[in-house]
Amino acid sequence: MCETVVNLDIVVPNQTRYLRFVGAIAEQLAKELDVQEDKRDTLAYHLNLALTEAVANAIQYSSAVNAKDSVRICLSVEDAYLSVRVFDHGRGFDLAAVPTPDLDELRERGRGIFFIRSVMDSVQYRKTDSGNVLEMRKKIA
Repeated sequence: MCETVVNLDIVVPNQTRYLRFVGAIAEQLAKELDVQEDKRDTLAYHLNLALTEAVANAIQYSSAVNAKDSVRICLSVEDAYLSVRVFDHGRGFDLAAVPTPDLDELRERGRGIFFIRSVMDSVQYRKTDSGNVLEMRKKIA
């Protein structure tokens, strides 16, 4: 039987000023979950990092010319897994084609997907009829 513990659906404007807000929600959710106390802060940090990177990418690469667009975020905890889905209306990209960045090179951009893959257990990206969705999952128990 599938047990849903948490299901949050958040829609924010296509503006980077909401990144801190989204990260704070993710971090607070992680701190409220029933996980080992010594792992709670790490989970909160990882979730904040993954979600803010994903939303920043969705804002930057979706309809950046149209600030009236929005980004939808769905967070759910089900059967010991934390699932995060970020929906956007951009042209999309090939997740498999995103290279591992040269970490010795001092660049501010191009590391988001690498960070997301590093802190989450699975990362998938797909195009749908209503837009694109980046889905990230993490085992929490």
